[in-house]
Amino acid sequence: MDLKTATALRRLRLVSAPEAVSFLLLLVCSVLKRTTDFNAVPVMGMVHGVLFILYVIFWADAWNRTKWDKKTAGLYFLLSVLPTGGFFAERKLKRAAEDAVIASRARNEGIVNA
Repeated sequence: MDLKTATALRRLRLVSAPEAVSFLLLLVCSVLKRTTDFNAVPVMGMVHGVLFILYVIFWADAWNRTKWDKKTAGLYFLLSVLPTGGFFAERKLKRAAEDAVIASRARNEGIVNA
């Protein structure tokens, strides 16, 4: 995995958890708007919208660089529209990055030992 691909995956991973938190907060604010006089929906809606747009941009970049199949790319997009999906995406991306590092080290050791 080259540096640009790793960076694209890292950006997607770093934005996925905040996007999930903002989605949950937006849902809470929506309930509070209906049940109380508290109305933070416009602010949380904007925050969540910006984070969602960043997620989609970083998702498209990661899909382009990693050459994911349609199923994998669709899964990561689906996780962005589920309320807690960003947490699962972050965990899955972190595991994939760790596996890539292990594979890279194994290849380097194989080259050095040969």
